[in-house]
Amino acid sequence: MKIYSLQDFIKYLDQNGELIRVKAEVDARLEVTEISIRALLKGMPALLFENVKGFRFPLAMNVLASDKRIELALGKHPDQLGEELITFMEEAMPPKPKVLFKHPGITKRLFCTIPKKTSRPTSQEVTSNLNLNELPITTCWPEDGGPFITLAQVFTYDPHDGKRNVGIYRMHVFDGQTTGMHWQIQKGGGFHYYQAKKLGKEFEIAVALGTDPALLLATVAALPEGIDEVMFSGFLRGKRTRMVQGKTVSINVPADAEFILEGTVHLTESRMEGPFGDHFGHYSNASEFPVFHLNTITHRKNPIYPATVVGRPPMEDKYLGNATQQVLGPLIRLIHPEVCDLWAYYEAGFHNLLVVSVEERYQKEAMKTALSIMGEGQLSLTKCAITVSENVNPRDFNAVLKAIRENFDPTYDFIMIPKVPLDTLDFTSFKMNLGSKMIMDATKSGSADKKKAIKSEISAKADGRNPWPRPQGGSHQGRLKSEIDRMIKAIDNRISDWNLLGETLLVVTVGNGGREVVSKLTKSNELVGPKIIAAVSPDVDIHNQEQTIWGIFTRFDAERDIMFAEEKLVGISPLFKGKMGIDATWKKGYPSPLVMSDEIVKKVDEQWDSYWK
Repeated sequence: MKIYSLQDFIKYLDQNGELIRVKAEVDARLEVTEISIRALLKGMPALLFENVKGFRFPLAMNVLASDKRIELALGKHPDQLGEELITFMEEAMPPKPKVLFKHPGITKRLFCTIPKKTSRPTSQEVTSNLNLNELPITTCWPEDGGPFITLAQVFTYDPHDGKRNVGIYRMHVFDGQTTGMHWQIQKGGGFHYYQAKKLGKEFEIAVALGTDPALLLATVAALPEGIDEVMFSGFLRGKRTRMVQGKTVSINVPADAEFILEGTVHLTESRMEGPFGDHFGHYSNASEFPVFHLNTITHRKNPIYPATVVGRPPMEDKYLGNATQQVLGPLIRLIHPEVCDLWAYYEAGFHNLLVVSVEERYQKEAMKTALSIMGEGQLSLTKCAITVSENVNPRDFNAVLKAIRENFDPTYDFIMIPKVPLDTLDFTSFKMNLGSKMIMDATKSGSADKKKAIKSEISAKADGRNPWPRPQGGSHQGRLKSEIDRMIKAIDNRISDWNLLGETLLVVTVGNGGREVVSKLTKSNELVGPKIIAAVSPDVDIHNQEQTIWGIFTRFDAERDIMFAEEKLVGISPLFKGKMGIDATWKKGYPSPLVMSDEIVKKVDEQWDSYWK
């Protein structure tokens, strides 16, 4: 089936048993959030709410919230598409005609990258006097500052060179004609806005609501600056993207979108935007951002409004983000041939944890690679990078922990980078857009001194002082757990629970005093086994790996919250030894974690069965 629009894809999902039409009346404020989150966690199909209270347009959610629906959208597994693309690119340098014939599928996709103009756009079938208050725009979380457009594909053009960017930016709806425009740092739309302010030019933009999956995935993708998302969508789709000039703006817009919002962003105007429940699982605080002024709304006949929910993982962005890094990740090898694979963890909000597997050709090449990658485009927003050897799967957190246990020595393998740009959504430094980063090198290679130190550490663990012997099952396992429990709580009785991951990462739950507890544990001579000790707050389920990764990596600042058993300066160089500690507890001044209101939870509990009738 040819898929050019959201409606085409919804029909395709329906044909494949991947769509549920919800005919019961639902509220766009909070209720649809709770329904869609539960549906995602249960592995249910995409949802089309046909009766949204107070609105005449249906609402589509969870459209790409599964691996199966991602494959239906792309026509194949994203890993396969990524490998086909990198194979073609490697063989095509320098360009050779025979390569085009050797890879006909990729060649066809490349020819589809050129957009085409059309005189029959469905996105302009209706030009009306609609305002934003007539769209079923969702309010996702109880403390959100109001309704937010969550799948706004914002089209901007660089006023200096005319290059296009399409990015997803949340839009806080202030009234029927204006919204906030949340341009974070290191985003193409924000760069274009900067150029417009510099030149003093009026800044026209257009917002597409509801496009086909290829254009949506291209919009989500972390493409290098200057690479056109519309062209990339043609590659993903295998069909050229249809475009048309806007009605009231001089820029081109998607011809097959459900809705197009046309307008301008004033160069000197800003307004408080937020708070908003974001994909780090917490509210992002209100702050000053530019303001979008609506000129007009065009739409197709009988349009569908799209929305997504972001919050504590897993959410739909797990599938969107994973798919785009599966397709684009292999391309890193074009500039870093030593990289075998890399993976940003959705559990940590993507930017907070990146693991890179490297085939080292000389000593410390992995560290060089990590430093370079952390300066590349949106990868520059990475907070924690871990390098592992080529035989380690960076997508397997347990394998990564094993590599850390066997190879990481902080004396040689840890770098902390303070006072650098950080993701706008990261709140841990208490300074917007600024914070610290860290690199851990867990590759096998290293100096003779490092290997000797690690060998000595392993020997120490085997001499009877290691409290983490492998359990043999039965009563032995119970006795071992009791002994570890006694030992940990003897060090500090504020610890209410603990879990050991991969014999490497000890996670403890504490209600208060996280830094002091971690300091005691890292300096304890009895705890020889774990290499890393992290303290988290009681709202984190430390027996669930997904939630543990979230609870640790979204709640620490490397400069302030990392510590080691031994720390000293040698000249101006910091020297670290022993266990690494992380105070990842929730701290005063952090925004609240996202929790749905009891009233909505109860309402959805009571009405759950009625939604599916």
